[in-house]
Formats: sequence, structure tokens, C-alpha cells
Amino acid sequence: MTQNRLGSLYMVASMGGFAVEDALFKVATQSIPTGQALTMFGLFGLIGFASLSLLKAERVLHPQILSRPLLLRSASELLGRLSFALALALMPLSSASAILQAAPFVVVVGAVVFFGEHVSWRRWLAIGFGFIGVLLIIRPTPALFDPVSIFAVLAMLGFSGRDLATRASPATMTTRQLGTLGFIVMTVAGVILWSVGGGTPTVPPLMTTLALLATAAAGILGYSFVTLAMRTGQISVVTPFRYSRQLFAIIFGFVLFGEWPDLLTWTGILIILLCGVYTARAGRIDRPNP
Repeated sequence: MTQNRLGSLYMVASMGGFAVEDALFKVATQSIPTGQALTMFGLFGLIGFASLSLLKAERVLHPQILSRPLLLRSASELLGRLSFALALALMPLSSASAILQAAPFVVVVGAVVFFGEHVSWRRWLAIGFGFIGVLLIIRPTPALFDPVSIFAVLAMLGFSGRDLATRASPATMTTRQLGTLGFIVMTVAGVILWSVGGGTPTVPPLMTTLALLATAAAGILGYSFVTLAMRTGQISVVTPFRYSRQLFAIIFGFVLFGEWPDLLTWTGILIILLCGVYTARAGRIDRPNP
């Protein structure tokens, strides 16, 4: 199996994990404050990844945790987690996830700028049309624009920066150590959101606690696979497979929350998905798999 194909499979697996994480987190925020839910989620995931490192007899925190790429990664993660937690709490799941699908376009541009990857005119054209799809969902006009969608846009930018910085992270840093760092940042994001947003601390119902434990488990799987994906194959070929997350989000949004996108949102989603598929195919046409 080629590195690009393996990386693509890792990406699809990670998107499935993240879609489950998003749905369960949204369920949890319906009974406790968003900041409290994010803090608990972060702590559960931190304990999970740290335990995996201890089982492997490796250091929980990598010595280069304060290096420039990892500081940039943590700052991007903080922005992404804060913003997406708010987006999930305030927006329909399918819409928040759809805006997040612009991340592959940003990551591909970053791969060109920072890693010197080749991107053909075909993929640049797909990136342009994909951006139009995002605009159809955001609807940046005074009459139709929903200010809450800004949180999803900021989350998209944050997660894009995180993924690019993951590529530049030390090769000696394991997926478990990267996950531990990520969930430390998530916990910090939860505390910040809890402090700023208020919300009286509550003893969460048992089902909410179980939902957050399951959220952490899904997040650990998603985090592990996306790290493997960003370290396997070409970024510009592997990244478009992020679009599989949208399909999961539509299903979970309908089944769990009764959400159903309107016609304009469906149009934007369809454009983004088609551009993602085309970008992946154009990558194989323009350059043979290694």
C-alpha cells in the first residue's frame, strides 16, 4: 500500500472519530455549561493519552514541548478548541462541521507556502470553488449572516494551523505525546471558556459523564489517526479526505438532534464535497504516488 493511500485511510478513520466526538460533546453541552464540558473532556483525554505513554514506558511530556513548532501548534489548538466548542454549542452540528471542511483548502495552501509542495492549477481551481461552497454556508450578507458562524471559521483556521504544525513537529515525538499536549491545551481552553463565559459548576448527570468519557475515547482515536495521517504521504493528497467528516456529521445531526440543512446549506456542502473529491483525484493525476 502506498504512503498516500495509507495516509488517506488514516484520515478517514480520524474523521469518523472526530464526528462521534462532536456529536457526543454537543449532547453533553445540553445539560452542563460548555466550558465545564470542554474542561472535563480535556481532562479525560489527557488521562487517557498520559496512561498510554506510561504503558509504553515513555515520557509523558516530550523534551521539545516548548520548541517553536509545538508552541505554534498549541496556540492553534487553543484557538480551534475554544472556537469549535462554542460553535458546537450554538450552531447546528452539520453547519458547524461544514464550515470546518474549509480546513483542507487552508492546509493545502500552507503546504505550498511552508513545505514547498506542488499544487497544480486543477487543485487551485478546486480550492477556489470550495471556498464558494463555504461562503454559501456562512452567507456573509447583512440579511443572512449568522454571527455565530464566526466561531466555526476561527475553529477552522485554528485546526488548520495545528495540522500544519503537526507536520513540522519533531519526528521523535510520538502520537501519544502529541495527544497529551493537545488535551492539555484543550483543558486550558475549557478553563478559559468556563471563566469567561460563566456558568455555575454542576454535578453532571451520569449519562453526561458517560457521554464525555465516550467523547474522550473517540477524540483519542481521532487525534491518533489524524496525527498519523499528517505524517504519512503528501499533505495535499491526504488532507482532502477530511471531507468524510461531513457525511458523518449530517447523519449524527439528523439522528440525534433532528437537524436537516436547508437548500443553500446543502448546495454549499455538495460543492465542498465535490471539490474535495476532485482535489484528491487531481493529486493522483498530477503526481504519481510515492
